[in-house]
Amino acid sequence: MNKGGGASIQDPFLNALRKEGVGVAIYLVNGIKLQGQVESFDQYVVFLKNNVTQMVYKHAISTIVPSQNVYVPEHVE
Repeated sequence: MNKGGGASIQDPFLNALRKEGVGVAIYLVNGIKLQGQVESFDQYVVFLKNNVTQMVYKHAISTIVPSQNVYVPEHVE
């Protein structure tokens, strides 16, 4: 886990999903499955667009499963 406030692997992954418009299934820690496309994100939340846009707090997310492979640029330290 990156504690220094620098970039993490989350940002390039979520940004690739957003830019490519890839559909995702987001599983929450309580087992609920949400589906849609990543519209935007910040340090604390992901905006997931389907019929409506939902704001999902990252601390509630267990797993993000893309519907297809996405290219994530290598993380440079």
